Amino acid sequence: MATYKTPGVYIEDVPQIVLSIAEVETAIPAFIGYTHISNKTGSTINPVRIISMLEYESIFGTADLVDITVTVTDKIDNGLVINRNVTSAVAVPSHTMYYHMQMYFANGGGPCYIVSIGQESDTVNTDDFYAGLAAVALEDEPTLLLFPDGVQLLTQDELYELYDAALQQCTDLKDRFVIMDCHGGTADDEDVPESQHRINIVSDFRNGIGMQNLKYGAAYYPFLKTSLNYRYTDDTVKIKHIYFDNFGQAGDFTAYPISNIPDYLLSNVLIDKNNIYKIGKQAANDFRITLNPSATIAGVYAATDNSRGVWKAPANVSLSSVNGLEYQVSEEEQSGLNVDANAGKSVNAIRAFPGKGIVVWGARTLAGNNGEWRYVPVRRFFNMVEENIKKAVESFVFEANDAGTWVKIKSLVNNYLTTLWKAGALKGTDESQAFYVAAGLGETMTAEDILEGRLFVEIGMAAVRPAEFIVVRFSHTMAEN
Repeated sequence: MATYKTPGVYIEDVPQIVLSIAEVETAIPAFIGYTHISNKTGSTINPVRIISMLEYESIFGTADLVDITVTVTDKIDNGLVINRNVTSAVAVPSHTMYYHMQMYFANGGGPCYIVSIGQESDTVNTDDFYAGLAAVALEDEPTLLLFPDGVQLLTQDELYELYDAALQQCTDLKDRFVIMDCHGGTADDEDVPESQHRINIVSDFRNGIGMQNLKYGAAYYPFLKTSLNYRYTDDTVKIKHIYFDNFGQAGDFTAYPISNIPDYLLSNVLIDKNNIYKIGKQAANDFRITLNPSATIAGVYAATDNSRGVWKAPANVSLSSVNGLEYQVSEEEQSGLNVDANAGKSVNAIRAFPGKGIVVWGARTLAGNNGEWRYVPVRRFFNMVEENIKKAVESFVFEANDAGTWVKIKSLVNNYLTTLWKAGALKGTDESQAFYVAAGLGETMTAEDILEGRLFVEIGMAAVRPAEFIVVRFSHTMAEN
């Protein structure tokens, strides 16, 4: 209290505003992988925060140009082309970070961190990924971890061990969540039936992921057929012309880039270069990129958090820049993905529905058998609340451990949780059903706790859960006389 010694009028401001808790961003992904241009200097990895695709390109570049070979096979009769077949092949790049970033921003992504572990021209080393994971652990803001091109660059065992390390980081820091892909999302073994290949992908994933910290991660399947084109130029698209004439002879025209098609004859027919150029250009444009879904899903998380809140399940959401799926997951197949009878490791399906497009059709964590942490929005909501309250009560460290401090903390947390309840994040018709906050001697602490400088605050919340199974029951109503 101020001491007044001189007669006069004194003005004092009496604080009336209740302390409040500022919310942290809930969907800030950290993309860990190789980039076209790297800011890595020696062994030092510096996570960089960006907010747009333009900013990504200015710092990390784009992607290598791909080589596309287009083969035009013509059947010529009396100088006229009576049948034409066009096939094309592309040298698929193993580094795809640039394309994943395009999908992230196309699906609602915003601020994020790029953790460049080296240049795309570098030799792939699993230690680089772990170094990137360690670097992002020092950043407070990221809330999502993902390794977009891990499925292309790492073996199954390497990727799943990396996921386990990421899950451990989430458990240690308690402020982040891992979005995972199932390795081998594209079938390249012709000897394995497609149906069996699908089963193997999920089975291998479940066997590869350990049993620890499952509530901090979620997996998605299958791969996405995007509307994105590979980066190419007219110089990297080459066209090869083969013909069959009336004599059954095949002519083989040397592959030329479409930027420099010479005049040439096929079966004594002068070929229109402009027409061949258009064919090559169209074939190159028809190539679409197939990607694993993690970065796209990160964009969905960000968009859902911004529009509805972190407590809303990031599901039943249409995906942008997606034309199809690598596999069409059926109702029966999804039952096996959603519920894992052995270990509870749920895998969220992405499905195509008539009139709705390609949608995310699952919202489970890997802890599918855990009643508390089965759903993605529940785990991420608690992450947000825990982080917000932790930061807010840090201001009370070294304050007197007495009733005055306890009341302030309880009031602070109560006001924050009331705001969340009113926003629809908590269940209950009144606040007492939605949450409780306890702090005090004989309530959460003993006299010994106070002597030892320990202040315990206990918070309980009834988080809303997604209506995963909606059952509408019908019955006959009998006519009454």
